[in-house]
This record gives sequence, structure tokens and C-alpha cells, in this order.
Amino acid sequence: MPKLKTRSAAKKRLQVKKSGKVKHAKAFAKHLFTHAKTSDSKRRNRGTGFLRDMDAKKVVKELFPYGS
Repeated sequence: MPKLKTRSAAKKRLQVKKSGKVKHAKAFAKHLFTHAKTSDSKRRNRGTGFLRDMDAKKVVKELFPYGS
């Protein structure tokens, strides 16, 4: 049986921690800061977050076939 490839995009965007949680950067925080976003939304989108358990399980299974 052939080897499975790890998704390169997933390697760049997601990080699987030892606990099994999947860390990701938050969306909508790259541009249009001067007029399109409130200060609340800018603050909420700062930094990183973790995927929910159900989504993390799916990501690890499909995008990282041999672990991360």
C-alpha cells in the first residue's frame, strides 16, 4: 500500500499539541483595520485559538495521517 501524504497547507496553518488539541491562528485579523472592524472584533481576533474536540479529531485523522 502506498504512503499517505501529509497536507502541506495543514502543516503550515495548524499545530497539534501533545494533549491532542489543535492550535490555529484566528481568522479575519489581517487587513481592513482602519474602517471595517470594531475595536471589539479586532481584540477578539488577536492571537491564536484551539479547535473544538470534534473538529480536532477530524483534522488529525484526515490531514495528518502519521501524526504531526
